[in-house]
Amino acid sequence: MAKIKGNNTRIEIVFRKLLFKNGIRYFISYPLEGKPDITIPSKKTAIFIDGCFWHQHKNCKLAYMPKSNVAFWKHKLTGNVKRDKKVNNKLKKLGWKVVRVFECAIKKDPENTVKRTIKLIKHNK
Repeated sequence: MAKIKGNNTRIEIVFRKLLFKNGIRYFISYPLEGKPDITIPSKKTAIFIDGCFWHQHKNCKLAYMPKSNVAFWKHKLTGNVKRDKKVNNKLKKLGWKVVRVFECAIKKDPENTVKRTIKLIKHNK
């Protein structure tokens, strides 16, 4: 797992470029709970770009459970999901809007995914 890239993945870069192209300015290393991939402080919005496998995207073919070492993976992946919920709650209590975007949505239709995200960013609550 040490070789798995945690940030600046191809999916993140595609998403960020499209956000910028659509006039959204952001920070990528903003010091905030949960270390969001993209932060827009002026809108108090934290965007997480989640891998479907690592964050167990419901009803997604990429979010499978490995057949070997099942106990380890179940603990690891359910821990990720619990941590995501905890981070969401903490940020919301601090007045931040949390947007989670899954990799499959970006791969399938990046432009539409960015447009939907921009609507969420611009929506007040």
